Amino acid sequence: MALRYRNSILVLFISGLVLLASACDGEPDYVPKPKGYNRIDLPDHAYQSLEGKYPYQFEYSSHAIIRPDTFATAEPYWIFVYYPALKANLQLTYKSVDEDPKKFQELINDAYRLANKHNVKAEAIDEFIMKTKDGKTANLFTLQGEVPSQFQFYITDTTTHFFRGALYFKTATKNDSLAPVIDYIKKDAMHMLNTLKWK
Repeated sequence: MALRYRNSILVLFISGLVLLASACDGEPDYVPKPKGYNRIDLPDHAYQSLEGKYPYQFEYSSHAIIRPDTFATAEPYWIFVYYPALKANLQLTYKSVDEDPKKFQELINDAYRLANKHNVKAEAIDEFIMKTKDGKTANLFTLQGEVPSQFQFYITDTTTHFFRGALYFKTATKNDSLAPVIDYIKKDAMHMLNTLKWK
């Protein structure tokens, strides 16, 4: 009886080893689910001229609406280029330099400070210099990571006009999912800068 009991335990032990060995042999059946993103249908790019009494002129997306900036700190000629379907705002601010080198340097410092205030959450901030079609120079900032503003820029003639833009979304969607929309609006911003004229 004891021998039969020992043989049963031995058979169970060997069976367990065989099962364990076969479970470890070969590739696992588990396949991780690929990361999925929301499908975002983007319209074709089309543009219209800015209307109104502003010290600047440009072409902006036909899919956007111009709204006045209503923040308490807003100044004259500050506007939003609002994309209703994309829940995105391109905030545009304007300041007169007044041929004051000190004021000009302060505006430059502010543009960098506003971009760098996202350093806490930004994985990287890349700066690019862009020459527009008529020879203006624009500084562009691309911010990576879960930041509230993924793209910013400024452009100036150094003596009279200082024009700054920052992209914001009215949504909690992760920036990875928003990447196609960010690229879409960046293309519109490039068109805006290439058609920008001072008045």
